[in-house]
Amino acid sequence: MTDTEVKAPKIEFPNVDYPIKVISDTGAGNKDKILEIVLKHATINHNRVDERQSTNGKYTTIQLHIVATDQDQLYNINSELRATGFVHMVL
Repeated sequence: MTDTEVKAPKIEFPNVDYPIKVISDTGAGNKDKILEIVLKHATINHNRVDERQSTNGKYTTIQLHIVATDQDQLYNINSELRATGFVHMVL
């Protein structure tokens, strides 16, 4: 590998404080739906759920921390959130 190639960071599982940031359209019930989807796959630390709106109020960012158990779990969370139609990005 050359200096210009970047390796994806290796995630150690289980990770009891794995951060997820979800960027979605602002809308009534969107936060609840996001939390419902994530709870189907993982335990959420409800003390570490933050919500912020964009300057113009069009988008909402929800940052939460979960217990991550494996790569498949993270893939499933990402896929189901993106399938909602109102989630634009999962980081």
